Amino acid sequence: MEALQGKLHAAQSGDLLSQVQQVSGVKLLAVQVQVADVKALRDLADQLRDKLESGVLVLGAELDGKANLLVAVTRDLTDRFKAGELVGKLAPIVGGRGGGKPELAQAGGSQPEKLAEALIAAAGLLG
Repeated sequence: MEALQGKLHAAQSGDLLSQVQQVSGVKLLAVQVQVADVKALRDLADQLRDKLESGVLVLGAELDGKANLLVAVTRDLTDRFKAGELVGKLAPIVGGRGGGKPELAQAGGSQPEKLAEALIAAAGLLG
């Protein structure tokens, strides 16, 4: 089952990369995704970060009626952007809080209907 999910995420990651945008010279991928659980969200983020090579990734997902945000920053950009700080600014939008390390951070919230708003706000944090 896990192998099958891995293949599905690999295919999904290719489609998602077509949505990368440039913000102040930095690649940003801020999208809402469908995943089975938080582990699958982290796995997808790892795959996308590897393919992105340099940039910031913000994934949003609704799981069990809750909002989940994951921010990943490639190592070359952690001197400019810290995933923990970025997710800390986005989490209140979805009615939650979060934190993490400079390269990977997560947040949860009670308002999944506001995930799109949080993803749009991500671009403003890079500018």
